[in-house]
Amino acid sequence: MRFARPLLFSLLPLFGACQMFAEKAPAPAANLVRLQGELSVDAGQVMFRPCGEQRRFALVDSGATGLLPEAANLSADGPGTLFADVRASMGPSGVQGADGQLNLQTLYRLQREGHGCEDPNFKRLLLRAGGHEPDWSINVSGKGLVLDRPGQPSLPLPYMEEQLPDGRFNLSSEANGQRLELWVAPQRCVDSMSGAVQHLTAELRLDGKPQRGCASFGGARDD
Repeated sequence: MRFARPLLFSLLPLFGACQMFAEKAPAPAANLVRLQGELSVDAGQVMFRPCGEQRRFALVDSGATGLLPEAANLSADGPGTLFADVRASMGPSGVQGADGQLNLQTLYRLQREGHGCEDPNFKRLLLRAGGHEPDWSINVSGKGLVLDRPGQPSLPLPYMEEQLPDGRFNLSSEANGQRLELWVAPQRCVDSMSGAVQHLTAELRLDGKPQRGCASFGGARDD
């Protein structure tokens, strides 16, 4: 699957027009579905193929998520597959070869590296967060959270969640003589190493020491 940077940027005016139309007639929330899949460009049209399916959908950025320029940035390093986790409404499409149209409303994650459709843990996770310098990652499920750091054993912990204003929330745990806090906010975040785009910023605090990173909802959560 190959991307051409000039081709992606040439579609910006088209996506801008779609954004203006979406502001006048937004998609009903009841019609929105969460999908994961691969992105490609076919005859100047961005296409989306859901994981495990052969169907392809013409993709329109109705929610002005910025997917197109982000995809161009990720594909600038060369050809390769892009994985996207999105929320969109489905409708008919006049694009030849398309099985329908996806009107994109939310971009949860866009990445070039990683498991993508082959991620075995995605469906059971509520949240995944991580950062660098130093490297750290947290996987959150209904059974607890697991903190991973290079050179150290995985640390499973129970946690409590506190909802905060403006869509923010906090996960906290005090166990084994250590206090862990994970502060999450709904703001676009770009991974400093991979360039992956996620819809949440994250800050891990271990015994009060802050470490910044990005986060996104797993398949078990999409609020």
